[in-house]
Amino acid sequence: MPPPTVRRSRRRLPVALLAAALGAVTLGAPSPASASDTAEDTGYLVGRGIADVTGEAAETGMMGYSSFDQKTSGIHQRQRSRAFVVVDKATGKRVVYVNADLAMIFQSVRQGVMARLTERYGSLYGEDNVLLSATHTHSGPGGYSHNVAYNLSVLGFQKETYRAIVDGITESVAEAHEDLKPGTMSLGTGTLTNASVNRSREAFDRNPAADRAAFPDGIDPAMTVLRFEQGDKDAGAISWFATHNTSITNKNTLISPDNKGYASYAWEHDHEGVRYLDDTPGFVAAFPNTNAGDMSPNLNLKPGSGPTEDEFENARIIGERQLDKAREIYDDARPVAGGVDSRLAYVDMENVTVRPEYTPDGEEHRTCPAVVGASTLAGSVEDGPAIPLFEEGMRTPIAPILEALRVDTPSWLATCQYPKASLIPTGLLSNVHPVTPKRLPLQIMKIGELHLVAAPGEFTIASGLRVRRTVAEQLGVPLDRVLLQGYANAYSQYVTTPEEYDTQNYEGGSTLYGRYTLPAYQQEYARIAQSLRAGTALDRGTVPADESGRQFTFQTGVVYDNPPSGKAFGAVLKAPEGSYARGSTATVEFATGHPKNNVRRGSTFLEVQRLENGTWKRVLDDGDWETTYRWTRLNGLTGTSKATVTWKIAADTAPGTYRIVHHGEAKNLLGKITPFTGATGTFTVG
Repeated sequence: MPPPTVRRSRRRLPVALLAAALGAVTLGAPSPASASDTAEDTGYLVGRGIADVTGEAAETGMMGYSSFDQKTSGIHQRQRSRAFVVVDKATGKRVVYVNADLAMIFQSVRQGVMARLTERYGSLYGEDNVLLSATHTHSGPGGYSHNVAYNLSVLGFQKETYRAIVDGITESVAEAHEDLKPGTMSLGTGTLTNASVNRSREAFDRNPAADRAAFPDGIDPAMTVLRFEQGDKDAGAISWFATHNTSITNKNTLISPDNKGYASYAWEHDHEGVRYLDDTPGFVAAFPNTNAGDMSPNLNLKPGSGPTEDEFENARIIGERQLDKAREIYDDARPVAGGVDSRLAYVDMENVTVRPEYTPDGEEHRTCPAVVGASTLAGSVEDGPAIPLFEEGMRTPIAPILEALRVDTPSWLATCQYPKASLIPTGLLSNVHPVTPKRLPLQIMKIGELHLVAAPGEFTIASGLRVRRTVAEQLGVPLDRVLLQGYANAYSQYVTTPEEYDTQNYEGGSTLYGRYTLPAYQQEYARIAQSLRAGTALDRGTVPADESGRQFTFQTGVVYDNPPSGKAFGAVLKAPEGSYARGSTATVEFATGHPKNNVRRGSTFLEVQRLENGTWKRVLDDGDWETTYRWTRLNGLTGTSKATVTWKIAADTAPGTYRIVHHGEAKNLLGKITPFTGATGTFTVG
């Protein structure tokens, strides 16, 4: 059917307990040729793909805010992975770029995906030429890291969520690989000033004047759009912009890709007619983050507030603002040339000697074993405060509350981390069991004239600027041709400038490797950039161990399901009304089984169907903005639960006869899982 008319209209990781501490424009001139460029440009092959990465939709802790109370209870929209493959026809070199609707890309995910790609393609896609990134939504199931710190509030490793993520990302890359066709790329830049606010202005204002002058309003307003075409057909776009994907608060329990996911959905589904359950390639619109460490979408500087007081409406509005600007830039983008190339090295970030040219005082310094600071437990009033009595800027312990949570930090490490109030020396604990990462993948990827600095953490805008300046200088390219791609390849919490670190706001307390973390990154990225520009081989360093065999979980699985007395699975418990006006909401209930029986990746728990010429046709599913699937346990002893499906009927919905369908699986006492489907009676709309 034709696409419907588009409808217009913090701090990360707050925690409840100790797990909180552990959680959590004008285009520049073309870049000079590097060793990977050729004198004659012969074009590209470009491919794109989308796949579902949605994990367990009920009774699984969510990743992002690290709140023990925040557990999945259904789906507002599904999470997806978007992949692009670009091949330089002149050299045969290729790169893979992935952006997924996830809180983070953990090293565990990268290891899983790389293993799957190797199985399918051999050495075609390897460590160097694959970049995996996350949008940083805080409304998805967690438990997919191999580091204890990021699984604590989720009660351990959740293998079905991990499997859904790895399988989905791999599938999106495979789709992009199969979709390769001759194509072109165009690049554009612009500014967006009403979709972010600096949530840590006090720390930002400590930076030197040259840094502050780059961001007069304390935000990074830059949006960069890379446009892809296959022949004369639009194929997709990647639109980078810095804002936290936290319009939806830590009180929400429905899976959602938040504001950036809405932007992708609206472009693909509403503007380009993409239907995700149809097995055909379509337009792919990725909205990745950059240096969003101190950028909040909550414009009123409190959770779920700004522009409105409705968190889901805020997600839509902030997403739509990104979408509108991206489409404007997309239309004005100019063709780019140049080859593709990439370099990656693993760096022990707990043990870097930083040379004087990268430090603020011109002296040699070192990074430290990871330590979580006391101010991490404060969270923030902007995106989701954490534990009462903890405040940002804490430099000394408070007794007895903090002492009850403290793990002894040796004096030499506390000195190295000064002025952080050291709470938990996760780097030392990781010598026994992986708590936070030590060796991180640092990568720079070249796609035509654009260079992506793939960073395994959350960089503030000033930190991102310094890294970009360092890399641009080494590569000899304009600053606007270098982007800091955040939340990429692994995750190690925040990166602040040394000046911001001294404030010990949430971001500073969460900068794991000490005051000179950022200068260490600058130094190491400079080394990688030199190799990329010269076309020389780069020592990859020591690859982190695969910790999959050391995972554990305290989360109980499904024992068995049982329908309400006198009912079968799929039976309608609450029927729809006979008719609905457009703009109203239909709500129905079904007897159901536990969603953990089958995450239904690439499928759906619900359908809204319209009767057309005697045949029922699906018009909406659980990935659509207008629908909601919610699971509720009715009786834990009997294993009885219900599914509630809501449909907010859009104003442009076609009049006709409809019904709502629910799909699920039920588990009996012997462990056998059986699928079922239920459908309501008919009703009319309009």
